[in-house]
Amino acid sequence: MKAMILCAGRGERMRPLTDATPKPLLPVGGTPLVAWTIRRLARAGIVDLVVNHAHLGERIEAALGDGRRFGVAIRYSPEREALETAGGIANALALLGGAPFLVVNGDVWCDCDYVAFTARPLADATLAHLALVANPPQHPAGDFALAGGRVANDGGERLTFSGIGIYRPELFAGIAPGTKAKLAPLLRAAADAGRVTGERLACEWHDVGTPERLAALDAALAARSSP
Repeated sequence: MKAMILCAGRGERMRPLTDATPKPLLPVGGTPLVAWTIRRLARAGIVDLVVNHAHLGERIEAALGDGRRFGVAIRYSPEREALETAGGIANALALLGGAPFLVVNGDVWCDCDYVAFTARPLADATLAHLALVANPPQHPAGDFALAGGRVANDGGERLTFSGIGIYRPELFAGIAPGTKAKLAPLLRAAADAGRVTGERLACEWHDVGTPERLAALDAALAARSSP
C-alpha cells in the first residue's frame, strides 16, 4: 500500500516556530515530527511514500531527500499554495495510483500499528476507513461517532479523527487537481451514505497543534530516553 504524508500546512498556531521551519520538521525527542512517522511506516513495510508541501517546501525536500536513508522512496507533490487536505490529496492522485492508499498528517505523533491498521482490505462500497482516538482536552466534542465499526456523524461513541485514514481515490474524484478542498465535508457526506468505516486506536496519539503541546511532548519523550 502507498502512503501520503500531509506536510503542506502553514502551522499558524505554531508561529513564530513555523516562520523559519515547516511544522512537520519541528523536532520532538530530537527527531522531526515527520521523521517519526516515516520510520514507523518503514518498519511496517510501507515504503512507497508521497509527501506534499507548500510553505517552505524546499526545506522539507532538503531534510527528507529521496527517503533512502529512512529505507523508503519519497516522491513529492508540491503546491504553490496549500490546497487544504482533500485538495492536496486530489492533487497527488497521479502519484498515489488507483488502489486504496494510506494518508497520515505530518504534524501528529502517534505510535500507530500500521501493520494492523492496513491489514484488512476495504469493502467494495467503502470509501474511507478512519483511525479514531479518545477526545483530547482541546477537542472534547470529538469529530465522529463510531458504532459497530461504522463511522457516522451522530449516534454512538464520539471520538476524534486522528488524521490517519485509508481512502479510495474515488472519494476525491470530484476535485480538480490544484483546487482547494477540505476533507471533512467529503467524509461527512460519505458517512451519511454509510460508506465510511473506522476503528478506535489503542495507542498513544498527540496532536502537536501549539508550541505548548510541542514542548510537552518533547519533554515527555526526553524523559523516556533519560537513564
